[in-house]
Order: sequence, then C-alpha cells, then structure tokens
Amino acid sequence: MKFIILTLLTTLLLTSCATVEKMSNLREGMTKSEVISTAGSPSGFHRNGEYEALLYTDLLINGWSVFSGLSWDRTDYSVILKNDQVIEYGPGKIVKHKKNESPYALIQEQY
Repeated sequence: MKFIILTLLTTLLLTSCATVEKMSNLREGMTKSEVISTAGSPSGFHRNGEYEALLYTDLLINGWSVFSGLSWDRTDYSVILKNDQVIEYGPGKIVKHKKNESPYALIQEQY
C-alpha cells in the first residue's frame, strides 16, 4: 500500500509541475498553436487588437539539484504575440501600456 501511495505521489509531482524548461523551446516567430503545443495550455491570457499575451503562472524553476536537494522555486512566465506570432517571451509579468504604443510589455524577473 505504501508503495502505491509513494508511486502516485511521485507521478503527480512529476506530471503536475509545469516547468520553465518547457519554455526554453520557445522562439520568436512561433504561432500561438506552436506555443501551446510546446509549453501547454496557458493559465490565462489577455487580448488587445492584434496583440495577445499568454500567461503561465507559478511554473517550477527547478525541481532537484545535487547541491541543494529538492527546490520549490517558482515563477510566472509570459508570451506576447502579435498577429499570432511570438514577439517576446520570458519570465516575468505583463503590464499594459498607454495608447499609441504596443499594448503589452514584459517586465523581466531577476533571479
């Protein structure tokens, strides 16, 4: 019984944690469907005209290190698209700009 519970918990831990590692495969010019195929479904999104921001929240930065052991560091990650093409992406939050500018800007997080 203990083995089954341990196996289920391990599987849940490994499959439920979205990681920033998936985001390393993103590139400028990718389409929204390619982003979702690569990174999974976003936690949320914003749309403003030809721009769209995909929000991935509470992503696991790293799960295990020989030096520090198990780590639960998490961050938010955002992808900005224009006309269904990635123009900017990275860890951080999206902020809205004023009129006559690109409606979104990515504020990078520092580690």
